[in-house]
Amino acid sequence: MAHTALARRYRPRRFADVATQEHVSETLRRAVSGGRVGHAYLFCGPRGVGKTTLARVLAMALNCQDRSPEGEPCGECESCSRIWAGSTALDVVEIDAASNRGVDDARDLRSRAMYAPSEEGRFKVYIVDEAHMLTREAWNALLKVLEEPPDRVIFIFATTEPEKIEQTAAPILSRCQRFDFRRVGVPEIVERLSEVLTREGTEAPDDALRLIARKADGGMRDALSLTDQVLALSDGSAVDVETVRKILGVVEEERFLQLMDLLAAQDQAGIFQLIEDLLDQGYDLVEFYGGVVEVLRFLLRIRVGGQVPELAEESLPEWEERARRFASGDLVRMLGMAAELEAGGSLRRSSQPRVLLELLLLRFSYLDRTVELEELLRAVGGEESGGPDVRPSAGRPNGPPSAPPSRPSTDASPRDRPSPPSVSGSGPPPDSRARTSDGNGPAGARSAEADDSPAAVAEVPDAADGEGAAEGSQPAAPEDLRAGWRDLLASGEGIPPGLSPFLMGAEVGVTGEGVLEVALPPGPALERLSTPEELGALRGALARHVEGEARLVVVEAPVPEASEESRVSQGEVREGRLGDLLEEEPGLRGAVEGWDLEIVD
Repeated sequence: MAHTALARRYRPRRFADVATQEHVSETLRRAVSGGRVGHAYLFCGPRGVGKTTLARVLAMALNCQDRSPEGEPCGECESCSRIWAGSTALDVVEIDAASNRGVDDARDLRSRAMYAPSEEGRFKVYIVDEAHMLTREAWNALLKVLEEPPDRVIFIFATTEPEKIEQTAAPILSRCQRFDFRRVGVPEIVERLSEVLTREGTEAPDDALRLIARKADGGMRDALSLTDQVLALSDGSAVDVETVRKILGVVEEERFLQLMDLLAAQDQAGIFQLIEDLLDQGYDLVEFYGGVVEVLRFLLRIRVGGQVPELAEESLPEWEERARRFASGDLVRMLGMAAELEAGGSLRRSSQPRVLLELLLLRFSYLDRTVELEELLRAVGGEESGGPDVRPSAGRPNGPPSAPPSRPSTDASPRDRPSPPSVSGSGPPPDSRARTSDGNGPAGARSAEADDSPAAVAEVPDAADGEGAAEGSQPAAPEDLRAGWRDLLASGEGIPPGLSPFLMGAEVGVTGEGVLEVALPPGPALERLSTPEELGALRGALARHVEGEARLVVVEAPVPEASEESRVSQGEVREGRLGDLLEEEPGLRGAVEGWDLEIVD
């Protein structure tokens, strides 16, 4: 009936057998072969990654009589077998610092370290596990012996929380050689489990082993322990995916694919039903939450072009298809929301994790509204990606703007107003302020020495002039132009995203036969409508609401200069501050009036 756990039976006996920790095992092996072994080591890292195992292998290599020239222990002699099994050995002592953490235990260890090894050529090795549990007084008791240890005595401290040692006994760190152990990757765990199951005479598909490896979270010992559980349930037969899911309580990938479909379709009712089904089938919602975070991370890695070795090859196309439904920014925001939920451990402490999880998933489903708001804010802020570097007013100096000439009233008759620059396909006049998409202007356009008119006119592309107007049609009447513009703003159809708020506040007038002039203040809207793509789209949208030929001109609205009456002088500011001060301290009024005092900066 005696059964040796897989984690113990397949514990490495050589440096080369320790997975993923080559930076530690190779260094120790070379130190043994070259006679450069230190007197104190600190092994740091998560649980189950080989810290105690490598400490035992190092002790085996130091005391093995059949050690190879490369520094590898034989693993078969009596000394190696006793050390590997953790049995009593005269020269290798393992101490659990969690139960032997006081100053008296440390003094006892220090006194025992003064004795020489049992045989010539051997080493006394003290392996202290969970070293972060030692008290400050215990570390102080060991400080001297670590600084000046006896000959052929080696201390190995293993811990999962090195930061506690740094807080409790910082001087210890400078007296030890520190090695940081890595988490074992999923491919390495799958490879090791496949080798173990082969030696056990059992088979398992890679999908099942991958589930175990992901559940182990980087710990080889945890993976072997979970495999032991799965083998017990399978009763020696082949291990399948369903058996692994039943043992680990892992939610099927199909559930997460279904969740991504619901989020993409914004199906809030389906989200409630999904959570209900999970509860009916007995799944742990905290476990499901962990899967959601992992899935979002997988999708984000796929979206940005990274590799996801945790996913099976046959299921990768399905995940890639789901990833294409979400923008990278959406996935980043969703991952941030999910991380905030468990940042303080609220989900695990809550008596109603269902409500928190449903709220999180519903926020995911309503994420499109946040995206639209951000697009609007980006448009208001002028953050326009791509496109030429367009300046709304060409040739204007950087200094204070001069007072612009008065602009004709938009209600004036076209006969009473000067004719605007032409925007037809025949090309701009010599003094036109029109720009092409490259910002250099068409052939024959004006040079930098053009007139001083302050209004920057954006020209509609030739291709847009003919849209919505039949060849040879008459120009639209002024009333039709204004009515068509109001209909366009009311429907919003065809207006580039983010421009509607600016166009609704723009000044509009008819400046010629079939010519509608839109005046916009300097800013992002004017810059966007200086590009042929944006202006052409707006021109085409207007043509669909107007009968007859309609032309669109976008100009820069003059910024009124502040009048002299509206300006506040520095002296007035000082007088106001002095008046406020006298109201707070009336006793100062006599001194101010008698000595004619004033406030200075």
